Amino acid sequence: MSSFGGVLHSEVTKITSTRLWWILSIIMVAYIAVCAGGLAALFGSLGTPTTSPLADDALVPLVYSFGPSLGYVFAVLLGALATTNEFRHQTLTPTFLAVPRRSRVLVAKLLALTGAGAVYGVLALVASVGAGAAVLAIVGIDPLLTDGGTWALIGRSVLAMALWAAIGVGLGVLVPSQVAAIVIVLAFTQFVEPLLRLASAITDFTAQVGRFLPGAASDALVGQSAYQLAGADPLVLEWWQGGLVLVGIAVVVSILGWFTSWRRDVT
Repeated sequence: MSSFGGVLHSEVTKITSTRLWWILSIIMVAYIAVCAGGLAALFGSLGTPTTSPLADDALVPLVYSFGPSLGYVFAVLLGALATTNEFRHQTLTPTFLAVPRRSRVLVAKLLALTGAGAVYGVLALVASVGAGAAVLAIVGIDPLLTDGGTWALIGRSVLAMALWAAIGVGLGVLVPSQVAAIVIVLAFTQFVEPLLRLASAITDFTAQVGRFLPGAASDALVGQSAYQLAGADPLVLEWWQGGLVLVGIAVVVSILGWFTSWRRDVT
């Protein structure tokens, strides 16, 4: 079991053998479906493309992007909770006894949860695209499911969700307390960062800084932002730059967690 393949298999088993992943996924899918379908119904029924607040080619990708723009919170929580659970229940102890090279365990956990995040990305897109496309078709708007740009957005959305799960793992390693990790995730994603992103539009300098916030980078990677509804927060990063920012955040928090808690005695 000390081979990397064995360690990776063990980490995947830890995810699939608990109820955490599917409970979070059910909540996520229901939440995104309601929001995406509701937004499509609201803006799609306000008028024709000439009178609607959003043109069809802008409304459709915005509706579909609700998958990562809302679901990323669940991907972060999955990564953080899957990691902090190990500290809480001390399951890291037998893992480290079987695999003394803790770096191997951490890399395997990052890969396993990144894959789980990609699965969450697929589920989130099933919810946003499924509900959104159905409602758009009902109100007479082309859901653009045969458009190459739509599928590019879908692919980038799955990638964004995978990277968010990796960030969650790094956070869980950095902050082993499960309660603290949950509070940090919810407070930052639901209150702190939205305020920072809105405030960053005040000056050109703050706007340049604000584009590197995690949520802004994620929206740049996906190619759409819910903040555009308010006429703010332009996507100033290229999609690949947004992806690199998320990768960098995942790497930095994981390294910090390695030096602060992962190498310590967990018993």
